[in-house]
Amino acid sequence: MSSVAVLTQESFAEHRSGLVPQQIKVATLNSEEESDPPTYKDAFPPLPEKAACLESAQEPAGAWSNKIRPIKASVITQVFHVPLEERKYKDMNQFGEGEQAKICLEIMQRTGAHLELSLAKDQGLSIMVSGKLDAVMKARKDIVARLQTQASATVTIPKEHHRFVIGKNGEKLQDLELKTATKIQIPRPDDPSNQIKITGTKEGIEKARHEVLLISAEQDKRAVERLEVEKAFHPFIAGPYNRLVGEIMQETGTRINIPPPSVNRTEIVFTGEKEQLAQAVARIKKIYEEKKKKTTTIAVEVKKSQHKYVIGPKGNSLQEILERTGVSVEIPPSDSISETVILRGEPEKLGQALTEVYAKANSFTVSSVSAPSWLHRFIIGKKGQNLAKITQQMPKVHIEFTEGEDKITLEGPTEDVSVAQEQIEGMVKDLINRMDYVEINIDHKFHRHLIGKSGANINRIKDQYKVSVRIPPDSEKSNLIRIEGDPQGVQQAKRELLELASRMENERTKDLIIEQRFHRTIIGQKGERIREIRDKFPEVIINFPDPAQKSDIVQLRGPKNEVEKCTKYMQKMVADLVENSYSISVPIFKQFHKNIIGKGGANIKKIREESNTKIDLPAENSNSETIVITGKRANCEAARSRILSIQKDLANIAEVEVSIPAKLHNSLIGTKGRLIRSIMEECGGVHIHFPVEGSGSDTVVIRGPSSDVEKAKKQLLHLAEEKQTKSFTVDIRAKPEYHKFLIGKGGGKIRKVRDSTGARIIFPAAEDKDQDLITIIGKEDAVREAQKELEALIQNLDNVVEDYMLVDPKHHRHFVIRRGQVLREIAEEYGGVMVSFPRSGTQSDKVTLKGAKDCVEAAKKRIQEIIEDLEAQVTVECAIPQKFHRSVMGPKGSRIQQITRDYNVQIKFPDREENPAHSVEPSIQENGDEAGEGRETKETDPGSPRRCDIIIISGRKEKCEAAKEALEALVPVTIEVEVPFDLHRYIIGQKGSGIRKMMDEFEVNIHVPAPELQSDIIAITGLAANLDRAKTGLLDRVKELQAEQEDRALRSFKLSVTVDPKYHPKIIGRKGAVITQIRLEHEVNIQFPDKDDGNQPQDQITITGYEKNTEAARDAILKIVGELEQMVSEDVPLDHRVHARIIGARGKAIRKIMDEFKVDIRFPQSGAPDPNCVTVTGLPENVEEAIDHILNLEEEYLADVVDSEALQVYMKPPAHEESKAPSKGFVVRDAPWTSNSSEKAPDMSSSEEFPSFGAQVAPKTLPWGPKR
Repeated sequence: MSSVAVLTQESFAEHRSGLVPQQIKVATLNSEEESDPPTYKDAFPPLPEKAACLESAQEPAGAWSNKIRPIKASVITQVFHVPLEERKYKDMNQFGEGEQAKICLEIMQRTGAHLELSLAKDQGLSIMVSGKLDAVMKARKDIVARLQTQASATVTIPKEHHRFVIGKNGEKLQDLELKTATKIQIPRPDDPSNQIKITGTKEGIEKARHEVLLISAEQDKRAVERLEVEKAFHPFIAGPYNRLVGEIMQETGTRINIPPPSVNRTEIVFTGEKEQLAQAVARIKKIYEEKKKKTTTIAVEVKKSQHKYVIGPKGNSLQEILERTGVSVEIPPSDSISETVILRGEPEKLGQALTEVYAKANSFTVSSVSAPSWLHRFIIGKKGQNLAKITQQMPKVHIEFTEGEDKITLEGPTEDVSVAQEQIEGMVKDLINRMDYVEINIDHKFHRHLIGKSGANINRIKDQYKVSVRIPPDSEKSNLIRIEGDPQGVQQAKRELLELASRMENERTKDLIIEQRFHRTIIGQKGERIREIRDKFPEVIINFPDPAQKSDIVQLRGPKNEVEKCTKYMQKMVADLVENSYSISVPIFKQFHKNIIGKGGANIKKIREESNTKIDLPAENSNSETIVITGKRANCEAARSRILSIQKDLANIAEVEVSIPAKLHNSLIGTKGRLIRSIMEECGGVHIHFPVEGSGSDTVVIRGPSSDVEKAKKQLLHLAEEKQTKSFTVDIRAKPEYHKFLIGKGGGKIRKVRDSTGARIIFPAAEDKDQDLITIIGKEDAVREAQKELEALIQNLDNVVEDYMLVDPKHHRHFVIRRGQVLREIAEEYGGVMVSFPRSGTQSDKVTLKGAKDCVEAAKKRIQEIIEDLEAQVTVECAIPQKFHRSVMGPKGSRIQQITRDYNVQIKFPDREENPAHSVEPSIQENGDEAGEGRETKETDPGSPRRCDIIIISGRKEKCEAAKEALEALVPVTIEVEVPFDLHRYIIGQKGSGIRKMMDEFEVNIHVPAPELQSDIIAITGLAANLDRAKTGLLDRVKELQAEQEDRALRSFKLSVTVDPKYHPKIIGRKGAVITQIRLEHEVNIQFPDKDDGNQPQDQITITGYEKNTEAARDAILKIVGELEQMVSEDVPLDHRVHARIIGARGKAIRKIMDEFKVDIRFPQSGAPDPNCVTVTGLPENVEEAIDHILNLEEEYLADVVDSEALQVYMKPPAHEESKAPSKGFVVRDAPWTSNSSEKAPDMSSSEEFPSFGAQVAPKTLPWGPKR
């Protein structure tokens, strides 16, 4: 374990003070010190010798001799043993497993201690516990309680001793339980029992029992006695400052409790050992008797206000009088009006005590100083500084300021009060002479503007004019502002405040109506946007309403012009927000949502980016079909058109426009869209889109499958006609569970009512709040008739009857399996009718039905139909090869579930047969439901289909046959398509994306042969209906690829052009700019020769692309070469000292010259033979002009260089020359290697001369280490 010593400032100073004077030197930079280097001993303080440290306890005075106190380890380890007979878990299969191991883990987690278990030879359990002391004790208690068998015992001790076992706040009991690892139960105070129950191990119980009896035995030795003593004599027994009673308690070891003066009790309680207690009682009785005989009393009158001075702080004055005179002074209680003070004591001492009482009473006085209340703050001073000066000099003086009163009250010793009074009067006089105040009236509504943001305005005025400004709080609604301070400052502050107020009166306040939903957007995240507006219009104060007020009013205040500008700016901002927050809802059939989203969200992302809108789709598990588009109106419309076109392309969706007068639209939509929703649901979920309100358009768009659209159009026009003639509405109520029964299977019943009456009946949707409400709409007579029919039906439903029917017990299971699903469906369909089958095991065939009469009858009829189906049930086998089963089932068994629902049959698929040769037939399972009943297996001949290919269909014969045909129609068919082998990889696409897309689109499986087969045949497997589409799609893709191949061949035309390599960099251009432009402009690829390839001609540039494009690119390159060939290069001698100036920061200046004169300028590299040679390249006339320009610059810059060099000569410091002398390095005197006037340096490889820390070194007198 390592320790780290940290030197604080104090310990460092102490450390320094312990060194010998020679060891502390201050380095000063004078010549005398420099010539006298430090000694070796000063520079390197010696280490203490190891031997000396061991032999002598005396600490050496070396600088390294500070001792570091070792840190005591906080982790302890204890071992506990649990004998075999006391082990709770003996019968374990394997040690370290089961309940015992779990308990140990729990103990470790709960206590933080570490446990290790081992099994002794005698099968006892040894547990080693490591951790902090309290953790180990807690773990030990848990181990004993949970791993050791528990015994219990009772201990009987007197009831009054129980509290001593518990201890203060139960600490003693907790400590005892931890120490003995037991549970100790003590009866409650109201329980008369005196038995204490101890639970734990035998050893623990013994220890705990012993400790409890020990506590009781200690208490047996003690006794309690109460002594009645008159209250008046208590001070004599206690003595001055309780010294007398303290001495008695110390001498006798008895605790004596005297009630305090404030408690009106006379008994004194003694507690302690019997013998010592008797001594204490005897002594106190003796004092009481003596005082009773010797003392007498006198009563004197002392002013009530002076009583506190007689008592003194914490009663010290009374104790002082008692100590000096032996007289007790009794003061009446503070709540009493009596002024009589009683003195009790020996007659000869009473006179002296009386004098002291009067002296104490008159030692304090009360005085007052007149001072205007507005000056009180200045007398007190900032943070009470002025007053503190007086109270520090005279701490016994109490100074009191009363708000609103023009006086200061002083209380304390007479002399001190008079001194303090003089000082305060002087302060008041001085303040009145040099301070002034003024009160001004300013309308309270301007107060917060005067204060400014975070008090900025008012604090500036206070600091500038050195005044105090008191503005009343808003709650007071007061107009009075008070200014206090220097007379001149007060007048200036008054003038400025009145100016500010008058300016505010001339200011304009404007209320701007902005919808509350935009407030947060205008304010911005963390107030960023509103900060920008405030910075733009600093004189305008912008106030937003509290969000809780739901107000749209934003208040602007400031100079008229600024407020107008700010208003226009904010109105423009709001207009932009309104424009961008336009929202439209687009109903899209749920099955097409995934196509609109696209793979990985590609489609929706593209629409969002291109239309610059926000598009929200409903959650996948939601029933909603509505997609919400938000943004600018035009953008939203564009996005909607794109989404609708996707839906139109994907499905056979018809779109019809119907002209209905705009005034009827609201009534056709109905309350919360209920009416239009009922038409949409009835017509197979078509989408009906009404124009935006206020647009004036009469066009209503109906979108959906063709047949449904026609049906919806007819209903909508009929409803519009009704509305135009005369529409009438009635609401009736019915329990939600009756609705399905009223609607009937497939809407049959409600359609019948609708057809017979001509009224439209609307039932509530799932999201409607009022689920009981049914609305009838139409002509009045039709509505009344429909109402009558429905109310009659509802009335019948409300008449609950109980009936029964007989059902063969063999069919009962069909109704109650899958948690009574069939019965639930019957209850939902027939107005919540309750069907009760007899309990399983009883052979009763009586089934009870309870509910509305019509519902019960309908339910009975349905049950009878189900029974007939069950009795007419046949089993049909459908042989489909096992390899097609997954395809037949469809994703998540959807196809099979559909057939089951459509034909009301049960379909059982066989288990998969892993090994066809296996003789054991696998059991048959049904659609993921419960396994079917066991069927007898029989041997099959080789010609018959395999058992694993047979799908079993159960139900009515005609339904089974129809279901069989439907299953067989789902068996995939394979066709072959010939596709050239070289196109296969393009059809597969990158990582199979191409083929996957086709398989998803056509719902088929496409098998491409392995590359090594080099076959042209691609197999397409799927439903017959999908195969033709897939084949056409594949052949279309082949045509596309062949067209691409031809195009690729045309694009791969190559053309070579010969260009001198010296022109290549110019053709490439800076960072490839020139060549990139040529490539993009002509859509070609240009390849330059590789410099490192010696075999490749260095003057050949290869251009690849369409023939026409390559020729155009070649001409562009040759044009550049032609221009370059006209160029000349000239070398110019230019002084290297001005090169940096001409180049400029980061080459900015030289680039400007090159761009201006259309030339290229090259400077020599560092280390070039001629550092002054600069090369200029370009057209001859441009080169001449550029050279003239840079030579002019050289002349100008060179003059500056010469001047600065001349100055440098004079500016060089003389010390520079001396600094060239070689440094002597670090020099010390009296080093070990010079002690014998020898120049020999120490041997650094010697362990004697350079000893290791802690290594044993033979004692040898050497220069290293302190000399003894």
